[in-house]
Formats: sequence, structure tokens, C-alpha cells
Amino acid sequence: MADVRAPRISLAGSGALLIDGAQGPFDEATQELVWSVANAARTLEGVRETVPGMNNLLVLFDPFATDAPSVGEQLKSLWAGTDAHAVAGTLHTIPVSYGGAHGEDLAGWAAHCGLSQEEIVSRHAAATYTVAAIGAMPGFPYLSGLDPRLAWPRRSSPRLKVAEGAVIIGGAQAGIMPMTAPSGWHIIGHTDAKLFDVQSQSPVLLRPGDRIRFEVAGIEK
Repeated sequence: MADVRAPRISLAGSGALLIDGAQGPFDEATQELVWSVANAARTLEGVRETVPGMNNLLVLFDPFATDAPSVGEQLKSLWAGTDAHAVAGTLHTIPVSYGGAHGEDLAGWAAHCGLSQEEIVSRHAAATYTVAAIGAMPGFPYLSGLDPRLAWPRRSSPRLKVAEGAVIIGGAQAGIMPMTAPSGWHIIGHTDAKLFDVQSQSPVLLRPGDRIRFEVAGIEK
């Protein structure tokens, strides 16, 4: 059982509760507990859906079938009594072209970290990342596992248009854009991997618990 303190539970509208298990920086053990509680909570009477986030969990319920205090007490019990375990996800290899017109922040990222562009790319591609959560937009993966040396605070002014396939860094997290949309994350490269396809039988490529290795397809300065 995970050794984590009791979470903060708060209302998120008339039919949802947010369980916040964060106790500081992102913690892998807490995330595994989030996944386990998400699965267990789906069996509770009146619960419609569970949405894992980064060390937090949104639980949506039918307010005509149950109420927030009842669901909250049950969630506290689940958090305290559920065994955390990693999800047996799929390992994906994602080729990335770093830098150039589709990775415009690569040089700035390297300068921020005090590394050469070759070294920073090598470190980025050496890690194995875990899909901690899917959110923000359909198919967008919040990836844990970034080398702490490579962390870079998000932009103070978000770009209004970041292209689908952009490989990005935001704080201590890595990500990939599943569609063209605004973002305050830094663009370090591009992949042709398709993360979201509304026409597909399985529209979303990645799921919580999946792992990712980035493969260097090239570096353009």
C-alpha cells in the first residue's frame, strides 16, 4: 500500500469531486495510487466517470443518485485502503526530429540548461517516460520521467498555435501535441506519430501507464 498522506478532497461543481494527492513535486507512487483509486471508484454507486490527472483524480457522479459527502467518504476509504500498482501499459517508440523550423526552442532550451544541443537531445532521448495522465485536449499525454536537469518553466506568454506533432517541454514534464492548439510549453522537436484520430476505432494512441521512448531521427540547428 502506498505510503502517502490523506488527500485534499474538494467540490468541482455540483456533480464532481477533485482528489488532490500532491504533497510537493510529482510522485510516481502517488500516481500509481491515483490510477488504482480511479479504477476502484468506478464501481461506486452513482459514480459516472473517473479522470486521472497528475497526482490528482476527478470523480464525476450523478447528484440525483448520490451526494458529495457520501462519495467523498468512500473516496477517503479507497485512498487509504487501495493497493497502488503500476499499470501494465504499452511501450511506444516515438521518432523525433529535434530543432529546426519545427523545434524552434531547442537552442534556447540548451542555453537555459547549460548544455550543448547534442547533449540535451541525448539526455531527452535517453529517458523512459510514463504517461501519467491524458488531458488538456484529446490524446494529450502528460509525461513523467524527464531528467530534472532538462526542466524549463513554461513560457510567460503562450503561443496561440502549436502544431500537431510538436514535442514539447513544460516545467518538469514532457509532452506531445495531438492536434494544433494554443500552448505555453516549449517546442523542441516534431514527430509524425499520430496521437489522436477521430476516425479511428481507437481514437487515442496513448493511455495512462503507457511508456514512451523518444528516438532521435535527426537534429537541425
